[in-house]
Amino acid sequence: MVLPAFLRADLHRHLDWYAEKGPNGLLFVGEKGKPFRRSTFGRKWRAARTKAGLPDGFRFYDLRHTGHTLTTRSGATLKDTMVRAGQSTERAALIYQHSDLERQREVAAGLDQLVRARREAVDDQASGTDMARDA
Repeated sequence: MVLPAFLRADLHRHLDWYAEKGPNGLLFVGEKGKPFRRSTFGRKWRAARTKAGLPDGFRFYDLRHTGHTLTTRSGATLKDTMVRAGQSTERAALIYQHSDLERQREVAAGLDQLVRARREAVDDQASGTDMARDA
């Protein structure tokens, strides 16, 4: 997978400082050098969530929803999000995509820009129906 540039430095730092070495090494290692136990992970997640300023109800799994939503907001197609998340069905991918008021404002602004540009390009006498037919 191709990672965004902002993430590369953080990922390399994590691999250098925290992960086991080698191609089969664990990415997340518990206090005794073994895989995280569920209770250890929960404790570490709550501490990290608090440090990051996320709300108490924000679950680790919510990061998947966030990733999908940000990916589509960047302009990715449904297939792009499926490939990035390792999903084989559109239904699975759509479960993780969300829209909020900010995104709806962006969509409305985009529509406004398209219509204004089209109106400028056509004769002032053209109706909305004429413009739609010409599109």
